[in-house]
Amino acid sequence: MNSSVEKRKAYLLFRWKTYGMGYLFMLPWIVGFLSFVLFPVGWSLYNSFNKVSITSGGFQYHWVGFENYYRMLFENNEYPILLITYFQEMLLMIPLILIFAFFVALLLNQKFPARGFMRTVFFLPVIFATGQVLMELFRQGSGELPFMEQYRVEDVVDLYFGGSVAEAIVSVLSKAVIILWYSGVQILIFLAGFQTISRTLYEAIRVDGASPWESFWKITYPAMIPFVGLNAVYTIVDLFTYPFNPVLKVVQDNMFKATTGYGYASAMAWLYFGLVLLCIGAALGLTYRASEMGGGRR
Repeated sequence: MNSSVEKRKAYLLFRWKTYGMGYLFMLPWIVGFLSFVLFPVGWSLYNSFNKVSITSGGFQYHWVGFENYYRMLFENNEYPILLITYFQEMLLMIPLILIFAFFVALLLNQKFPARGFMRTVFFLPVIFATGQVLMELFRQGSGELPFMEQYRVEDVVDLYFGGSVAEAIVSVLSKAVIILWYSGVQILIFLAGFQTISRTLYEAIRVDGASPWESFWKITYPAMIPFVGLNAVYTIVDLFTYPFNPVLKVVQDNMFKATTGYGYASAMAWLYFGLVLLCIGAALGLTYRASEMGGGRR
């Protein structure tokens, strides 16, 4: 018995000497996560199954189970439609941002005069055009493209597509400036990815007679797939929390209504959160499959 206790103490001492310093460095983050993330998230989930009333004595909870979710999906006709419309827009905007950021990073990775200045120009919107600044720019009309009305783009799109698809496309085109402003971090990540590819690989494949097009698909594309996945996840999170998100506004408005309240708003937020997680999972799954295919091609 004493032998097993001594062995246990020796093992714990070994673990502390090996990982103790790391745990100490992680302690502030762990405390912050438990206090400011895990507890609010858990409280929000609990609220979604309750009817929450605010009285002079504080919050009062009445357990209603899945009633909030039922009302949100089957009695509220606006919220499900809003979710579908917004996800349609995001499914168009995310690939556009990734494609734009990828090719801009590809150009900025080349050697040309004032390359550092151009990299700074594409990253500046990340610093300045965020939050309230971005909303104020759009209130002043700086976020719209003049050619939309000049060339009647909305009528052309409606002619060829029609319905909700046309609305989603027009909405994305009207946010073209956002695509430019929300590509700075992605460009930086892609640039870092390009730096990981050894130049000797391009020299070797060039000696073998490969064209630039072939070197792109054989070397650049397979090596950049993990960075595409990383940027996809970042873009999903960034766009689903950006200032013009109508879903978040609806959730916030329902928090203070007498007929809905915190419980109903929490249910709306958790449905939205679940759909965002599905999008992230789909992006990671596609990245994993593309990595396998890219590895086989290479």
